[in-house]
Amino acid sequence: MKRIPLVLTAAVLAFSLSACGGGNQQTQPPANQPATEAPATETPPATTPSGSYDAATAETMYKNTCSGCHGQTLEGAVGPNLQKIGSQLNKEQIMGVLEKGKGSMPPGLVTGKDAENIAAWLADKK
Repeated sequence: MKRIPLVLTAAVLAFSLSACGGGNQQTQPPANQPATEAPATETPPATTPSGSYDAATAETMYKNTCSGCHGQTLEGAVGPNLQKIGSQLNKEQIMGVLEKGKGSMPPGLVTGKDAENIAAWLADKK
């Protein structure tokens, strides 16, 4: 009888962790096709409207933390579409959502400098 709460807790934890992360799966090409190189990421201009940020790091953090709910290309899935979020929210407002959560999004999935970097990157999505 004591195992049922433990198993239930483990199942809920596993489901919760899988819902808002992942997305970092890489597929191998079929054996008859050669491997291709990953596309190069664009380097942001020196001055960006939402302040300086590292776009490559922000995109990697997004894919590892946010894409499970918001989609690999910000298209939305369980969570809303973020492709043009910068036309609706500024960097500070996005930081507020990251810190406090919103709707079914839990607070604090990314914090500190990582949150600032992602917020600036998303704020430039217009």
